[in-house]
Amino acid sequence: MSLPVRRLAFGSRDLQAGLLLAAVAIPEQLATARLAGLPPETGLFAALAGGIGFAVFGTNRFLSAGADSTIAPIFAGGLAALAAAGMASAPAAAAALALLVGALLVAAALLRLGWIADLLSIPVVSGLFVGIAVHIVVGQLPAVFGIAAPTGPLLTRALALLHGLPHANPWTLGIGLFVVLAMQAGEAWAPRWPVALLAVVAASAALIVGGLAARGVAVVGALPAGLPVPAVPTVPVAALPDLLPLALIVALVCMMQTAAVLRAYPSRPGGPIHVARDFGGIGAGCLLAGLLGGFPVNASPPRTALVVQAGGQTRWAGLVAVGLTALALLGAGATLAVVPQAALAGILLAVAIRLVRLRALRHIALTGGTEIALAAAAALLVVVLPIEAGMIGAILLSLLHSVAVMARPRCAELARAPGTTVWWPPQGEAGEHEPGVLVFAPAAPLSFTNAAFVRTRLDQAIAHREAEGGRLRLLVLEASGVTSIDYTAAAMLLRVIETLRDRGIVVTLARLAGERAQAEAERTGVLAAFGADHVFRSVEEAVRWARRGVPTREPPRDVPTRETLRDVPIRGTPRDVPSVMAAEGRPSTTSSRPAGEDVDGRDERGHDTEAGDGRGHDTEAGDERGHDTEAGDERGHDTRAGEERGHDTGGAAGITSHEPPARP
Repeated sequence: MSLPVRRLAFGSRDLQAGLLLAAVAIPEQLATARLAGLPPETGLFAALAGGIGFAVFGTNRFLSAGADSTIAPIFAGGLAALAAAGMASAPAAAAALALLVGALLVAAALLRLGWIADLLSIPVVSGLFVGIAVHIVVGQLPAVFGIAAPTGPLLTRALALLHGLPHANPWTLGIGLFVVLAMQAGEAWAPRWPVALLAVVAASAALIVGGLAARGVAVVGALPAGLPVPAVPTVPVAALPDLLPLALIVALVCMMQTAAVLRAYPSRPGGPIHVARDFGGIGAGCLLAGLLGGFPVNASPPRTALVVQAGGQTRWAGLVAVGLTALALLGAGATLAVVPQAALAGILLAVAIRLVRLRALRHIALTGGTEIALAAAAALLVVVLPIEAGMIGAILLSLLHSVAVMARPRCAELARAPGTTVWWPPQGEAGEHEPGVLVFAPAAPLSFTNAAFVRTRLDQAIAHREAEGGRLRLLVLEASGVTSIDYTAAAMLLRVIETLRDRGIVVTLARLAGERAQAEAERTGVLAAFGADHVFRSVEEAVRWARRGVPTREPPRDVPTRETLRDVPIRGTPRDVPSVMAAEGRPSTTSSRPAGEDVDGRDERGHDTEAGDGRGHDTEAGDERGHDTEAGDERGHDTRAGEERGHDTGGAAGITSHEPPARP
């Protein structure tokens, strides 16, 4: 793909939004540079680069890119370590890091790797942000207390802060608390006001009027006047092994946060979201920041929300803010000589409070399960370990949790709902079991991670069924939840088929609907092992077919393929069963099918159902609770979605799967 360069149309609302954005962003960029342990002007360099890079190469109309307090603590420690070792100055290392992060993001855009943003779950991200917030608080409290900043690991510095409390400067403490409270109040009652700027101006006025500099209140100091001159940072090759892992972590966090901003504030409600392309926009901003002497930039959720609330229409709003930032660099550097450091620290403390997503954490806790433990573990890793190592540990934790979920899928024994032909997990309700019949439903893709587990659960279900109902005659593998079958899982299924048939048990397959799963079942020989006579579109059809009496050891006569699965109509159901379309009150279109065939469908909510006419005919219907369904999440993972006509369809990323297998 190529990164787009787009024309922009300027409007008065963009001017208004840009003015407000600059008023909010400039003090925040100065504070973020402080958070990264860099000179204040580098934050403004990053703001220039992020705004220009995304305006030229990004696609989203509202996104604000620049220095970001989420990623600054991640690389601050690494840059300080390089500087302490004498390998490179912190500003040079930060610029080199920006080039590396930018290169990774542009590569992700060119390779269309937008899916990488989904590798971190919401609970893990929420926990990461809590840990980052703790780092920000511990790092900024010395400026608020007016004491020397301690060194060492986070917990050591936190203990040193407690010992330094009796020596806190009340004037700096008052300034810091004033800024924090002002920003909290502004966020709650005046979100469109540049409260951070107003608070900094008020704190500076108090310093001048009250002569607080003589009372020990430290100031930022004047900035060097002038715009940055593009240059390639000079960093020794020996520093690259330390910078590259850091760049990978920062790039991943940038991808995650950029994707979240794009989904929260799309250019058009319901319109397309170009996640990979906008990775390129952020990457371009990072590359430019590296050349201008800044540090890595990122998408900012609060500043993007501000652009939307202020009525911004295009990326001109960001360019207006860029212009005002440039003017600040040219002529306003001397004004920072009277800005208290405690005021910038107060801004960062307010940002840290914003990072702790209490509402999300509360909701995660209320939903139960282990995911609140994931959030707590992620936060603990970032707090206890060095922040870079903690981030890596939290990312690995998220991936391990995902693998654990896949390795231990839910395997349900289905029963018929009384008085219907619907088969689903009883969940405490009375269900009808056919004598000698087991309907087993693994609700996950079958792979090497879970093949042994699924086989164990199947053996347990067979033993339990035979203990309760005597000899097992029929196993129906209900495969609506199976979206893929790898080689290891296919080998397991082949062994199951062979073993059970040797025991005189008929093994059938029902509702293998996913196109990918169908292709893999055909390629690995699973469909051939079942045989066309043993593949069905519904559980009920398989059970009724078995009732008529089937030889238990008869080898498959025909090998089904994906073509036969989608082209051969279903037979064997009662002749008086109406089609799904007739059952829903629409003209029947079953002229190409034998009358009364069993048709799988979906309801208007997208549940994976087999719909009936409500009169007890041979139909299956999904209930409103989503039983017997396969649904995707909001991030666009592989899902199956039904269409309103009731036909069985599958849709992941806009790809429609073929109908599930049919018995010829």
